[in-house]
Amino acid sequence: MEPTFLLMPLSPQAARMKNPLALAFLGDTVWDLLVRGTLLKSQAPAGTLHRRAVGLVNAAAQAEAMNRLEGFLTPEEADIARRGRNAHAHHGPPRHQDPVDYSRATGLEALLGYLYLTGQTDRIRELFDIAVCIK
Repeated sequence: MEPTFLLMPLSPQAARMKNPLALAFLGDTVWDLLVRGTLLKSQAPAGTLHRRAVGLVNAAAQAEAMNRLEGFLTPEEADIARRGRNAHAHHGPPRHQDPVDYSRATGLEALLGYLYLTGQTDRIRELFDIAVCIK
Protein backbone atom coordinates (compact mmCIF):
# COMPACT_ATOMS: atom_id res chain seq x y z
CA MET A 1 0.00 0.00 0.00
CA GLU A 2 2.84 2.42 -0.75
CA PRO A 3 1.47 5.85 -1.57
CA THR A 4 2.49 7.18 -4.96
CA PHE A 5 3.55 10.52 -3.47
CA LEU A 6 6.29 8.81 -1.46
CA LEU A 7 8.71 8.36 -4.33
CA MET A 8 11.64 6.76 -2.57
CA PRO A 9 11.46 5.73 1.08
CA LEU A 10 14.50 6.37 3.26
CA SER A 11 16.46 3.57 4.82
CA PRO A 12 15.70 3.00 8.51
CA GLN A 13 19.20 4.31 9.30
CA ALA A 14 18.64 7.53 7.34
CA ALA A 15 15.21 8.06 8.90
CA ARG A 16 16.63 7.52 12.42
CA MET A 17 19.10 10.33 11.74
CA LYS A 18 16.25 12.82 11.39
CA ASN A 19 15.51 15.07 14.33
CA PRO A 20 12.58 13.58 16.30
CA LEU A 21 10.72 16.88 16.02
CA ALA A 22 11.12 16.77 12.24
CA LEU A 23 9.68 13.25 12.28
CA ALA A 24 6.80 14.54 14.43
CA PHE A 25 6.27 17.41 11.98
CA LEU A 26 5.58 14.85 9.26
CA GLY A 27 3.79 12.40 11.55
CA ASP A 28 1.28 15.05 12.57
CA THR A 29 0.13 15.27 8.95
CA VAL A 30 0.04 11.48 8.60
CA TRP A 31 -2.20 11.25 11.69
CA ASP A 32 -4.47 14.03 10.45
CA LEU A 33 -4.82 12.40 7.03
CA LEU A 34 -5.64 9.01 8.55
CA VAL A 35 -8.26 10.49 10.86
CA ARG A 36 -9.89 12.59 8.16
CA GLY A 37 -9.82 9.77 5.60
CA THR A 38 -11.44 7.40 8.08
CA LEU A 39 -14.08 9.93 9.11
CA LEU A 40 -14.92 10.60 5.49
CA LYS A 41 -16.25 7.03 5.20
CA SER A 42 -19.32 8.20 7.14
CA GLN A 43 -22.14 10.17 5.58
CA ALA A 44 -21.88 12.97 8.15
CA PRO A 45 -22.00 16.60 7.02
CA ALA A 46 -18.72 18.50 6.74
CA GLY A 47 -19.24 20.42 9.98
CA THR A 48 -19.74 17.20 11.92
CA LEU A 49 -16.69 15.66 10.27
CA HIS A 50 -14.62 18.68 11.30
CA ARG A 51 -15.76 18.50 14.94
CA ARG A 52 -14.98 14.78 15.07
CA ALA A 53 -11.56 15.35 13.52
CA VAL A 54 -10.74 18.09 16.04
CA GLY A 55 -11.63 15.64 18.80
CA LEU A 56 -9.09 13.13 17.47
CA VAL A 57 -6.33 15.41 16.22
CA ASN A 58 -5.16 16.94 19.48
CA ALA A 59 -2.58 16.13 22.12
CA ALA A 60 -4.98 14.44 24.56
CA ALA A 61 -6.45 12.11 21.93
CA GLN A 62 -3.02 11.32 20.48
CA ALA A 63 -1.61 10.62 23.96
CA GLU A 64 -4.48 8.22 24.59
CA ALA A 65 -3.81 6.56 21.23
CA MET A 66 -0.13 6.20 22.19
CA ASN A 67 -1.18 4.51 25.44
CA ARG A 68 -3.16 1.93 23.45
CA LEU A 69 -0.17 1.20 21.21
CA GLU A 70 2.56 0.66 23.78
CA GLY A 71 2.24 -3.12 24.01
CA PHE A 72 2.17 -3.48 20.22
CA LEU A 73 5.37 -1.62 19.30
CA THR A 74 8.60 -3.26 18.28
CA PRO A 75 11.69 -2.23 20.28
CA GLU A 76 12.77 0.00 17.37
CA GLU A 77 9.33 1.66 17.19
CA ALA A 78 9.27 2.16 20.96
CA ASP A 79 12.69 3.82 20.76
CA ILE A 80 11.54 6.22 18.03
CA ALA A 81 8.43 7.09 20.08
CA ARG A 82 10.58 7.61 23.19
CA ARG A 83 12.92 9.94 21.30
CA GLY A 84 9.92 11.92 20.08
CA ARG A 85 8.40 12.06 23.54
CA ASN A 86 11.66 13.31 25.05
CA ALA A 87 12.39 15.90 22.34
CA HIS A 88 11.90 19.46 23.48
CA ALA A 89 10.66 22.14 21.15
CA HIS A 90 11.59 25.76 21.74
CA HIS A 91 8.02 26.43 22.77
CA GLY A 92 5.70 24.96 25.35
CA PRO A 93 2.57 22.96 24.68
CA PRO A 94 -0.38 24.80 23.18
CA ARG A 95 -2.78 26.43 25.57
CA HIS A 96 -5.22 24.07 27.25
CA GLN A 97 -3.00 21.04 26.53
CA ASP A 98 -1.41 18.98 29.27
CA PRO A 99 2.41 18.95 28.90
CA VAL A 100 2.56 15.18 29.48
CA ASP A 101 -0.10 14.57 26.82
CA TYR A 102 1.74 16.91 24.46
CA SER A 103 4.99 14.94 24.92
CA ARG A 104 3.25 11.60 24.39
CA ALA A 105 1.51 12.97 21.30
CA THR A 106 4.86 14.11 19.93
CA GLY A 107 6.14 10.56 20.45
CA LEU A 108 3.24 9.15 18.44
CA GLU A 109 3.78 11.71 15.69
CA ALA A 110 7.52 10.96 15.54
CA LEU A 111 6.76 7.25 15.20
CA LEU A 112 4.29 7.88 12.38
CA GLY A 113 6.76 10.18 10.62
CA TYR A 114 9.47 7.54 10.86
CA LEU A 115 7.20 4.77 9.57
CA TYR A 116 6.04 6.97 6.71
CA LEU A 117 9.57 7.96 5.71
CA THR A 118 10.63 4.32 5.67
CA GLY A 119 7.67 3.32 3.51
CA GLN A 120 5.98 1.21 6.20
CA THR A 121 2.46 2.29 5.32
CA ASP A 122 0.91 -1.11 6.12
CA ARG A 123 2.37 -0.84 9.62
CA ILE A 124 1.00 2.69 9.97
CA ARG A 125 -2.48 1.42 9.13
CA GLU A 126 -2.12 -1.51 11.54
CA LEU A 127 -1.11 0.77 14.40
CA PHE A 128 -3.77 3.34 13.54
CA ASP A 129 -6.47 0.66 13.65
CA ILE A 130 -5.28 -0.36 17.12
CA ALA A 131 -4.95 3.21 18.36
CA VAL A 132 -8.29 4.65 17.27
CA CYS A 133 -11.86 3.47 17.28
CA ILE A 134 -13.78 5.72 14.91
CA LYS A 135 -17.46 5.09 14.49
